[in-house]
Amino acid sequence: MQTVVDIPQFVLEEKQQVALRGESGSGKTTFLNMIAGILRPDAGSILINGRDVAQLSESARDRFRAENLGYIFQTFKLLQGYSALENVLLGMKFGPGANRNFASNLLKRVGLADKMGHLPRQLSTGQQQRVAVARALANRPKLVLADEPTGNLDSKNAREVLQLIREACAENGAALLLVSHDDSVLKQFDKVVSLSELNQAAAVNV
Repeated sequence: MQTVVDIPQFVLEEKQQVALRGESGSGKTTFLNMIAGILRPDAGSILINGRDVAQLSESARDRFRAENLGYIFQTFKLLQGYSALENVLLGMKFGPGANRNFASNLLKRVGLADKMGHLPRQLSTGQQQRVAVARALANRPKLVLADEPTGNLDSKNAREVLQLIREACAENGAALLLVSHDDSVLKQFDKVVSLSELNQAAAVNV
């Protein structure tokens, strides 16, 4: 069996914002998915807010993720048959419950006050990513994970979305772990950690 991720220790403090440098094939998405409880590690612990996510059942990990984490995917993962507002509201259903006013305010905060009823295909790439940011914050998470969130955006939209993610996390008291290989993104962070230096299995292709 090949080892993809083998990280002896990684600590992210409450409300801290850290960029994780991860080249293609370094295991960055696997690492984020284990933190999020989407994947379960073969060994070790993943402690979030005092709970070991690795020891929870699959259904318990799903609940814990919905209540404590927000995940911003590079490919957005919006539901194509639902409006921007509905995408955020649906994300809330897996946590404390749908709150239309809060969802609307989040979309206003990300600059989509006039696009709430639009389907994803009616939105630009940058606007779709903004919906994904709002959805990630919908359940007031303690931790936001962002996997190459600017990878599909042009330089202008990338700068705006990055600033938005960081400001929104700060406003909501959420810690941020953002993975990128883009130097223009990484230089915006005071703390940048190299995944290849953390990962003892960094030479393994994924």
